[in-house]
Order: sequence, then structure tokens, then C-alpha cells
Amino acid sequence: MKYCLACGEELEGRVDKKYCSEYCKSAYHYERNKQKEKTLFKKIDDQLKLNRKILRKYNTAGKATVRKTVLHNKGFNPKYFTHGWRAKNGNLWLFCYEYGFMAKTENDKDKYVLITWQPYMEK
Repeated sequence: MKYCLACGEELEGRVDKKYCSEYCKSAYHYERNKQKEKTLFKKIDDQLKLNRKILRKYNTAGKATVRKTVLHNKGFNPKYFTHGWRAKNGNLWLFCYEYGFMAKTENDKDKYVLITWQPYMEK
């Protein structure tokens, strides 16, 4: 007698059947994939998404200045960004999708200036 790999229920039907339902099949593979170690791609993608979420939260007006420690405490990692843009004045802005940041020191405090991508930046 064979039993479902997910719930242990007795199987009926085909000889090579492994699951009693589509739900059990899906649940089994979901749990199995959760236990696998994340790939490098997945780790980078997760960090980029987290960075974007944090930048979006602290940049509601289109431009903002925030202390570095505030963003870093939320899990922001400036080493992960999608692209860069150099302004006419030479400043390099790094972006996580449409939200950009630039490191700045003001009054001996490390900060990030946050901006949102604008159409003129494509030139």
C-alpha cells in the first residue's frame, strides 16, 4: 500500500501516484522548496526589493534627507542597486528601480539624500 507524501493518507488509483490531491502535491513542493538554501539570485533580488521598499517609505515627497543609521537599521544595504545616474554637477545617484539615493555628510552626520526617478534623467 502507498501513502501520500504530504499528508500520509492512503492512495487509491494509479500505481505511480504520489499525492492524494493537487493541494497535497502543491503543499509538499512548497515545504520542500522552503527548506532549500536561497540561490544567489534570490538573495540579491530580495535585498533589492527590501532596499526599494525602504527608500519608498522614507521618500514620500520626491526628495528627502535621512540619516544613514535609520535606513541601515531597517535592513537597507547600499551595495545593492539597479543602476546609477550622474547629475550635471558630477554627483552619482544610485537607484533601486525608481528610488535613488546618494551618500552625504552634513554637520558631521552621515546621511542619504533620497530622490525619485524623473523623465529628464533618461538623457
